[in-house]
Amino acid sequence: MHEYSIVQALLTQCEDIATQNEATSVSSIEIKIGAMSGVESHLLKIAFDTFKEGTICDFAELIIRKQPLKISCNECGNEIELESPLYKCTKCESLDVKVIDGEDMYLMRLEME
Repeated sequence: MHEYSIVQALLTQCEDIATQNEATSVSSIEIKIGAMSGVESHLLKIAFDTFKEGTICDFAELIIRKQPLKISCNECGNEIELESPLYKCTKCESLDVKVIDGEDMYLMRLEME
């Protein structure tokens, strides 16, 4: 389950940011998880609740925003959000598309005290 290693990296990143800003605790962490990132939200939440104990994020709330797959068609310029991993323009049916969003996980916001 790679969610455990993701959470460990997230906690390290949060601790580094908190230290740089002279914060003593983190109260809220907001992340964005792309539909095609390969990260399971519920497993990430379980891992976060397990590993946050005893860290600067001990009492932090984890807010997960799910990002659908978003593509742009290189043929007709259409931008679409897809519910399924279909890398095809729904307007002109071209397969010549580029991914704009939905394949990564990002730390979006931290609330620190």
